[in-house]
Amino acid sequence: MAVEVGSKVTGKVTGITNFGAFVDLGDHQSGLVHISQVSNNYVKDIHDVLSVGDEVSVKVISVDKGKIALSMKALETQSSNTESHHDRPHTSAPKRVNNANVHSSRGRKSQPIDSSFDGMMASFLKDSEQRLATLKHNTEGKRGGRGGRRS
Repeated sequence: MAVEVGSKVTGKVTGITNFGAFVDLGDHQSGLVHISQVSNNYVKDIHDVLSVGDEVSVKVISVDKGKIALSMKALETQSSNTESHHDRPHTSAPKRVNNANVHSSRGRKSQPIDSSFDGMMASFLKDSEQRLATLKHNTEGKRGGRGGRRS
């Protein structure tokens, strides 16, 4: 049986690497599910989602020179029903860092944060102007900037 792009097949995980999982499709054919194609959620360690011997449903994304690229993520978006790979816990996406208080880590005084857009914009402009002034002051004499002394 030839594997066609876009077809849904079921296979067994035969090997796991740090970049993906190899799936035996039968008829002496195997394909790779890249770690980015395992789930719609961020997967830091593929062992958290898959293990050798798992039976998985995959979609064939491409076939190129005998290499078969597979995706479990493509099937997740198509259907909302649960499959065997949903039974395992997923790692959550990395949390975003709140950049509002980054000033204190750079040796600057931490100021109270105004959460409104206008307050944040004013704070940004003030900080930006201070940085530009410092940069201009430090580089003017070295490069003979505008109006710099020339001997």
